[in-house]
Amino acid sequence: MTQPHYDVVAIGNAIVDILAQADDAFIAEQGMTKGAMQLVFSPEEADALYAKMGPGREVSGGSAANTLAGIAALGGRTAFIGQVADDQLGAVFAHDIRAAGVRYDTPVRAGQPTTGRCMIFVSPDGQRTMNTFLGASHYLPADALDRSLIADAAYLYIEGYLWDPEEPRAAMRAAIAVAREAGRKIAFTASAEFVIDRHRADFHALIDGGMIDVLFANEAEIMALTETSDVDAAIAAVQDKVETVVVTLAEKGACAVRGGTRTTVPAAPVTQVVDTTGAGDLFAAGFLHAQAQGRDLEASLTLGALCAAEIIGHFGARPQVDLKALAARTLG
Repeated sequence: MTQPHYDVVAIGNAIVDILAQADDAFIAEQGMTKGAMQLVFSPEEADALYAKMGPGREVSGGSAANTLAGIAALGGRTAFIGQVADDQLGAVFAHDIRAAGVRYDTPVRAGQPTTGRCMIFVSPDGQRTMNTFLGASHYLPADALDRSLIADAAYLYIEGYLWDPEEPRAAMRAAIAVAREAGRKIAFTASAEFVIDRHRADFHALIDGGMIDVLFANEAEIMALTETSDVDAAIAAVQDKVETVVVTLAEKGACAVRGGTRTTVPAAPVTQVVDTTGAGDLFAAGFLHAQAQGRDLEASLTLGALCAAEIIGHFGARPQVDLKALAARTLG
């Protein structure tokens, strides 16, 4: 097996985050569930909600794309596969992710729908309520995959959010086959409870079939996946089927189980929670970067926790400090 050039290649939603502050009353008036993510299914509905947003910031986002930007900031080599439309938001996405040091070559999609967008309302307590119109990203075809790129990465990272539509689901299955044939590892993030509820059988088939090497989930997601009400029982239900199970535990830190051994680290200290957008994405960035460098589980979890703490201390899902220096202090 040849030495891979890239640490992580990811497939995910190519969307632009639009972040604006909003109070709890506004969120309730719009019928949103505070702190949750809901899908917006039509461009008209997306435009109407966008018109109601206050002053905000636009930055390329998407769960897997955020993770890659974090890995690149840590000094890792990354590439992204995801589809935008030939429009202004598509140009914003492409510019931002390339400027972050991530290779991005996926061809744009002509015509409708427009580039995906995630309208994020950030509450005074830092909670984010997301409304996502997935747009062109949900039409990613298998023939848009760069198979040589996938085979040239130590890890293929897949986000559960993109499992919903038929075309990208087929693309991700094809990518998994390419990675497996090349002898690479596959990391999968469960993404959200509603995704798990819709695709639990598929996710179990991947797990039972040995198609996932690293499974990322938070407490609620791992319990939803296993249909249990206890996080320890949920971890036990999958730990013998996946090489590494990684579970974030909010203020209690995070844990990983490999070979029957459980490693736990505390949450990194945060002066103030400003915006939790991207916390899980950056945790995955720190963990995968450390793993790609051959570090053990404790170091990987610790770097993940530090990256997550950095993200929730400011507005937006992209790092604002020197993560290379953070990694150097953590990993030595």
